[in-house]
Amino acid sequence: MFDLRSYIAQKNRLVNTALETYFQDPLHSRRIVEAMTYSLMAGGKRIRPILCLAAAEAVGGKEADALPAACALEMIHTYSLIHDDLPSIDDDTLRRGKPTCHIAFDEATAILAGDALLTMAFQVLSSVQFAENDYAVKWLNIIHLVSAAAGYRGMILGQMLDIASEGKQLSVKELEVMHALKTGALIEASLQSGAIIGCANDSQLELLKRYSQKIGLAFQVADDILNVEGNPGVMGKAIGTDRLREKSTYPSILGLEKSKEYAKDLIHNALLALDTFDKKADPLRAIATYIIERKR
Repeated sequence: MFDLRSYIAQKNRLVNTALETYFQDPLHSRRIVEAMTYSLMAGGKRIRPILCLAAAEAVGGKEADALPAACALEMIHTYSLIHDDLPSIDDDTLRRGKPTCHIAFDEATAILAGDALLTMAFQVLSSVQFAENDYAVKWLNIIHLVSAAAGYRGMILGQMLDIASEGKQLSVKELEVMHALKTGALIEASLQSGAIIGCANDSQLELLKRYSQKIGLAFQVADDILNVEGNPGVMGKAIGTDRLREKSTYPSILGLEKSKEYAKDLIHNALLALDTFDKKADPLRAIATYIIERKR
């Protein structure tokens, strides 16, 4: 039986070690780098980089080849969290059980730390060494995918829709569109990046896209549920904040039990997308189930 806990722990160590290498220079003692690494190394789940590595392995590729993309994706994700926590957006004081970046440092430093992580991600993506033109084209494709997912038609648009929706009652369809952009876009880019590096064929890319879209929505449904009934001590952040901000969530629209059923249905369809993959895709299968069973 596949041991997801050991797999996640091993990939976490791999990603964390790789991330640390990007900050081994004289700048490490400077305040901006301290703020960047404070948030980046705060002990996140590393779901996006792990999905990137798992996708590469699922199509027969090597995790080492996908590691730069995995690290860049985590940098982008962390930047988005730093900015989401700012007083002008969500005004959160806790993230991963620690004071948020703007609380630990100051608001200006937090803004710059987020900016620096975003730009550093593309420095990492564009610094991969290669000897073949085909390999260069793959990385250019990945840079395009990731920048689109993180940009004004992807994650940024999702965040803008989220801000605009506060105090309004959205339909389930409107909520799905918002979260497909805010959460799902970078998850999709993570899987597609790993698959491209692993030399996936068109059919595999399409199936992994379908898988990513389902787990991306399920991830957000699970987050909404945890915001209602999660344990703050386990989650490392406050619960009940969605209700206080008058946000439309799956529980507020569907109810708690129907939201749980919806999440299960999304994961069922995600697993169906992996039917033609062999055992190398077992980590992706296990991660899909983990997404709705996690406690943080």
